[in-house]
Order: sequence, then structure tokens, then C-alpha cells
Amino acid sequence: MLLLASAAFTACGGHKNARVNAPPPPPIASPQPQTSPAVSGAPVSPAQPAPAPSAGEDIEGTEAAFSLRPDAKALSVETGVASWYGPPYHNRRGSNGEVYDMNSFTAAHRTLALGSIVRVTNLKTGHVAVVRITDRGPFVDGRVIDLSLAAAKRIDVWRAGLAPVRLEVLRTPVPAKAGGRWAVQIGAFGEEGPALDLASHLSARYHSAKVLHFSSPIGDWWVRVRVLDDDRTRAEEVARDTRTREGSIFLVRLD
Repeated sequence: MLLLASAAFTACGGHKNARVNAPPPPPIASPQPQTSPAVSGAPVSPAQPAPAPSAGEDIEGTEAAFSLRPDAKALSVETGVASWYGPPYHNRRGSNGEVYDMNSFTAAHRTLALGSIVRVTNLKTGHVAVVRITDRGPFVDGRVIDLSLAAAKRIDVWRAGLAPVRLEVLRTPVPAKAGGRWAVQIGAFGEEGPALDLASHLSARYHSAKVLHFSSPIGDWWVRVRVLDDDRTRAEEVARDTRTREGSIFLVRLD
């Protein structure tokens, strides 16, 4: 087990909140093959999830398949605030390797397995969209999901910018508690200097970790810490023991 000490770091200036849009992460290696492949057509359950749709599958067909029934079985439920993202992320590659199309029914989530199917309900209007998780974010405190433009329009988040929502996970490519690959993401920094300083500091403290700093299309900077074996417990320890005055700290699933 990796022994961790508190990683305190003082950046220039006061605390700065991350921006609304989630930055695209640096390239991620293809997920490792699953040891327990799902069986097509099997009932959806945490132990035996149905396969996630392929990149070319029509999300509207997915909606029809689930019929959007209020009593449809959900694997898990989460509530929180939704935001949306479009340009300048449109036509850029997302975390799952696909090119992001803001006119498709997709979304970004920090910890759900990529390929998960989620029903999102606007708690104010009751409008519903079913989306596929293809990206990571939102990297803003207090937000639980970043919707594509199409999904945001469907459930009245587009003009409002933010809305309270309920997320119901309908389908996952792997059991919800399967290991996964995990990292820590820190930001946003307004300039490269503080991000580079923090990355150097964390590299010196955690010798077995890979620490990257990178910029987003909107010009801010981020730090990502990939712990040994992308182990969740190690990532949680780094997230808990790291401090920064600029930006926020997020646990993020890579696959």
C-alpha cells in the first residue's frame, strides 16, 4: 500500500473556481478487456449489466427501448445540478476516444463507466433525456453531469445553463463496483505556471505516480495524477491528502 503524506501546496492568488465546461483529458489508453463480459439480451442488474450501445447506435432507439417509463428499473440514482457543454469542445475527441458531437445525446460524468446509459430528468420541468456517457466532467464543484447541447435542449438546461436533475443509471458496460481505472484531476488554473509547479510538487512526493499538466480549449490549465496501477484506493488517498488554493480536486474514472 502506498504510504501518503499530506501534500500541501500554496498557489499564487486566492481560490479560483473551475470554469463551467469540462476540459478534455489527455489521451487515455484503451480500457483493458473485461473479465466478465455482459450477455446481450440479459436482464439489467448490477451483477450482469446489458452491453452499452456502440458509437453508431441511435440514442433515440435507446430511449424507445426503455420507453421512458417512470417505473423503469434503475441500477442507481443520483441527484444534483446539471450543466451543458458545446463549442469549443464540439468535434474534439472525448475521453472514450470518440469525436464529441454536441448534437448527439451524450454527456460527461466523473465516475460512471464510459458507455453507461443514464436517464436524466429535469426536476423543475419533468422533461427527460436518455444519454450515453462518453466524456469526463463536469470539473466544477456542485455539478454532477455535463450534457451535450442536444440533451440540454431536450430537458431545458440549454437556456438556463444549470438545472436540478435526477440521474438514473439504466445500463452499464461493467458492474457498478467493478475495479476500473482511477486518477485525480486538479484545476482549473488560469495560467500554466501554477499548474506546472503543482505537477512538479506532486511528482516529487508520489514517485510511483505519473503526473501530467495540460491545457484545455478554453485556455485554462489542469493537473492529472495517475497513481500506480490506476488503483482507486491510491487515487482516493491522493485526492484526500492534496491541497491547492487555486482550483478544485476531483476523483475521476478513466474507463
